[in-house]
Amino acid sequence: MEASGFDGQHRVTYGDEQIAFTLRRQTERVVSRVAIHVEPDGRVQVDAPPSASLADVLAAVRKRSRWISQHVAAAKERMAHVLPREYVSGEAIHYLGKRYRLKVVVEPVSAAEAKLRGAFVVVNVPRRDVDQIRVCIDTWYRERAREVFATRLKVVSEPLRWVRQPPVFRLQFMTRQWGSCSPSGRLTLNPWLVAAPREGIDYVLLHELCHLKYHDHSRSFYVTLTRHFPDWERVKERLDDQAELFLRR
Repeated sequence: MEASGFDGQHRVTYGDEQIAFTLRRQTERVVSRVAIHVEPDGRVQVDAPPSASLADVLAAVRKRSRWISQHVAAAKERMAHVLPREYVSGEAIHYLGKRYRLKVVVEPVSAAEAKLRGAFVVVNVPRRDVDQIRVCIDTWYRERAREVFATRLKVVSEPLRWVRQPPVFRLQFMTRQWGSCSPSGRLTLNPWLVAAPREGIDYVLLHELCHLKYHDHSRSFYVTLTRHFPDWERVKERLDDQAELFLRR
């Protein structure tokens, strides 16, 4: 087993495999244990409390090496079948769990914009420019996400006693996560999450809202998450399985 430095990049040996991971010290949160996450793209993130030594962290990762290896392999297999977008007519566009088709319409006098029309997401552009088409789609996702997330936050937060009113959130396109909650309680949500079915959106929102009460991934956090969303593990697994479709560019 080898490691360099303290925070940052590290690796452990599992058989003939090298498991690389990023160690993050949760100095602003009350983290009670070493938490290991395999992101949808196969990257490994390890969160550790300030009290944990590097030896403790490495031991925790080694203990779960088999689990990590299996999940990383599954993520890489999913990603291997996904091609980058070309932003041409006929490509799939996902929204609220449904599959639509991209239709690019080139009209010299047209304003650049994207709209949902029946089974299509129609993008009008004055010229065939991939970057402009991409911007139109990203803008459309952002607009839809802001509306959907605001509505679902009201619904998901209503039964949560520790949430007096739906928190303010900001949107940020991310390639590795669906959302986050800062120590100050500000939510950051990925607009591409609006491509997922409603139950996937609700799971992510509830996950982040639970962080307003527990700023860690402790047992109490998961007990609370399960109490309000008993089926969250199935939904999370499905969301992770679809991540390569929803997060690809």
